[in-house]
Amino acid sequence: MPASTPPSSVPTPVVLLDGGPLSIEQVEAVARFGTRVEVSPTARGRVAAARRALESAIATHEPLYGVNTGFGSLSRTRIADADLRDVQRNLVRSHAAGVGRALPVDVVRAMMLLLAGSLCRGHSGVREPVVDGLVGMLNAGITPVVPESGSVGASGDLAPLSHAALVLIGGGEATLADGGRVAGGGALRGAGLRPVELGAKEGLALINGTHLMAAQGALLAADVERVFGAALAAAAMSIDACRGTDAFLDPRVYVARAQPGPAQVAARLAGLMRGSQIVPSHLHNDPRVQDPYSLRCAPIVLGAAWDAMGYVRGAVERELGAVTDNPLVFPEGGADAHDVVVSAGCFHGMPMAIPLDALAIALSHVAGISERRVYYILSASDEQNPLNAYLSPQPGLHSGLMIVQYTAAALCNEMIGLATPASVSNIPTSAGMEDYNSFGPRAAAKARRSLDLCTSVVAIELLTAAEAMEYQRPLKSGAGVEAAHEAVRSVAPRLVADRSPSPDIEAIEGLIRAGRFVGGW
Repeated sequence: MPASTPPSSVPTPVVLLDGGPLSIEQVEAVARFGTRVEVSPTARGRVAAARRALESAIATHEPLYGVNTGFGSLSRTRIADADLRDVQRNLVRSHAAGVGRALPVDVVRAMMLLLAGSLCRGHSGVREPVVDGLVGMLNAGITPVVPESGSVGASGDLAPLSHAALVLIGGGEATLADGGRVAGGGALRGAGLRPVELGAKEGLALINGTHLMAAQGALLAADVERVFGAALAAAAMSIDACRGTDAFLDPRVYVARAQPGPAQVAARLAGLMRGSQIVPSHLHNDPRVQDPYSLRCAPIVLGAAWDAMGYVRGAVERELGAVTDNPLVFPEGGADAHDVVVSAGCFHGMPMAIPLDALAIALSHVAGISERRVYYILSASDEQNPLNAYLSPQPGLHSGLMIVQYTAAALCNEMIGLATPASVSNIPTSAGMEDYNSFGPRAAAKARRSLDLCTSVVAIELLTAAEAMEYQRPLKSGAGVEAAHEAVRSVAPRLVADRSPSPDIEAIEGLIRAGRFVGGW
């Protein structure tokens, strides 16, 4: 789900497509908060130069894949000059073969922005009206209805992008800014926009890229930081709620371990707990030598996940500056048509698929170790910590938070299945011409579901740890932990009698998605 409120930094009023890379923040601003998009003169110059080069190459009558030939395994079929427009329109129509529920509006808007940004880099050979049509739809709040399933993530995200392109040419269905669903042509007319009449190569340029999986990756990267910040706040709160030691946060430990993520997480946890009155209260005469792994190894486990997330973010950021079309147009290529129009494989989604698969694995560990801390708190088995079983106000008469751990366990179990990579299983397409696919969109969908589940597990830990903190009063934790505790209490009051925990969990999830627990992470 998208963030319920804008991030703390105010989105820029305009995102300018100038041929350079987009940022994750720009993608989120347009996709979720309606930031206006404009095309720079520099980008227009690049688009025009590439189109002139493509038209010169067409005039040589050399066979150029997807320009004057068929597509996929039909690439040996030449297309007559008189049919170059028709074949592009037919391509969009035939490839709009997606099924299932519609993708969220923010994902489709992000996909359209990435497509427009890629076209503006001047290697796709489209005309300016194609870019202007996409930008016009974004600014008018016209979002194509795009079924979520159907892309194998290799010859671009063909089916999803075709559904988007179908609205651009006056077909398909679209969702308006007010949530209403109308025919694509009617949506364009209502906004004063005209359907685009596709020219040579333009249909292929619109659908032959990695823009769906990259869009999912960009929005996931934005959301992951908020969830991870909340996971750190929850872990720090749990340490004090369990009357655990902070000795394992000694920075010398992480210099010795020589891994960057664990060192960063340990420093952040120490910062959240700094000034705690709870830690020194049991410093002496405590018979415990070591805390459970879910506390003591939190920096190692969460740090490893954070390093993996950094890898994912880097891959996404690179993709936001890429051209993933095929063939590519190089205006400086000269008179030889095949030096100007180069057929390759930039549409292949593996550079996104593997990181997105890795993200689901990393999230499974963030949630998994969180659930273990919930279990430890609710079991109330540590004689050094005066907690009621299940944090019940009156054990037996009231069950307290007993079942939230069941819920967390169920969510983690689902995440285990989602962590199985999509990219490692290949199914060929196009009569074997496309014989190795990435399935990056499925990796993205699994990562999104995993992130939603992880958000719920972390919300459960925050709810549980906040309740356990009440048993430590009047002692206070560090300022960072106390701020997180106050945030939880703003939506979930202390448990004085049994009530349904579901509304509390949902409310805390909303705080996580709004970035309330990031705290400068």
